[in-house]
Amino acid sequence: MKLESPIPGDVYDAISAPFREGADHVLDAPVLQPLGLLLDLAGEMLRERLFVVQSTEAAPESCLRTDFTISALTAHLESGRKSGRYFYSGHVFRVAPPGSERAEEFPQVGVEVFEPGDPAAADAEIAAAAWSAARAGGRTDLSLLLGDVSLFGAVVDALGLAPPLAARLKRSAASPRKLRAELEAAVKGERPGRGGGGRLGALLAKLPEPEAVAALQEIWDLAGVEPVASRSAVEIVHRLAERSALAEAPRLSPSQADLFGAYMAISGSPEAALQSVESLVGGKAAALGAARDSWMRRIDAMVKAGVPAEAMRFSTAFGRAFGYYDGAIFEIRSAALGPDQAVGAGGRYDGLAARLGAQIATGAVGAMVRPGRAWRP
Repeated sequence: MKLESPIPGDVYDAISAPFREGADHVLDAPVLQPLGLLLDLAGEMLRERLFVVQSTEAAPESCLRTDFTISALTAHLESGRKSGRYFYSGHVFRVAPPGSERAEEFPQVGVEVFEPGDPAAADAEIAAAAWSAARAGGRTDLSLLLGDVSLFGAVVDALGLAPPLAARLKRSAASPRKLRAELEAAVKGERPGRGGGGRLGALLAKLPEPEAVAALQEIWDLAGVEPVASRSAVEIVHRLAERSALAEAPRLSPSQADLFGAYMAISGSPEAALQSVESLVGGKAAALGAARDSWMRRIDAMVKAGVPAEAMRFSTAFGRAFGYYDGAIFEIRSAALGPDQAVGAGGRYDGLAARLGAQIATGAVGAMVRPGRAWRP
């Protein structure tokens, strides 16, 4: 397994310091993580980047730790605390892309914050902390790429698309590659790589949900199979019914497809980019005005915290590999390393707590920096 070169201890401490400040807990996340849970929450596309471990044939599959976010949120929910800030420092493990010379095991430092309050203020604070941490490694060629997963949802709502199609597109918003595939399929009236749910989906869609769930469970019992990747019968019924409905939903019109293409091409200063998004849909989405105002507060707060305004760029096509982000996102890049080797990253993921079964909503935002990339010898 390829390792990153170690960096001096004092440099590592300097990079960690902005994340340690204000943190009231230190996270000790296990190296082995449940594979099914991670794929459910982060997306199946992540599988190819994971080191999968299975101790016995009967044991559920696990994977080596690929990040700290889910572990931090799980620990916070189990604690019963209303709020908490969790600092972490440790190694993560990811399979390098084919032909890549990237390290497969490398250290990360970061913080995950679970608090009620003003999301824009918290987003700005955490992004500014990540910027300070990245700068502490000695690089002077950094830039801050910004995006917003929820912004795409506001554009979808403004177009009044059929609910199944709108829901599918929104779920893909965090991954530009997946979103482009979904948009292309929606123009053709297809679903990328899959049909509309088949005969089973069509049959279950016609039944009341309790009957559909019972029928699916009976099929599993007769066939002697277990749910895939820990998905429940209720969730699978929802997905099958949605696919069946999506197969009958209207496709995107040429004008709608053009609008989404124009949306994905927007990039520039945050204020100019957000103004371009508003111009695309006119007065159809009041949420866009609120989003612009929130972003202006974020930018102002980050500048006051030491992030240069000229270093910021907003891109509607920017997404993160982990599919659980649902709000503001960011990535810190180095001109010397290029866009494929981010120095730091983070974002908001308020909806993840509910997906883990939490009954009480909590604000959730976090960030990490890779010291091996932040350090410039």
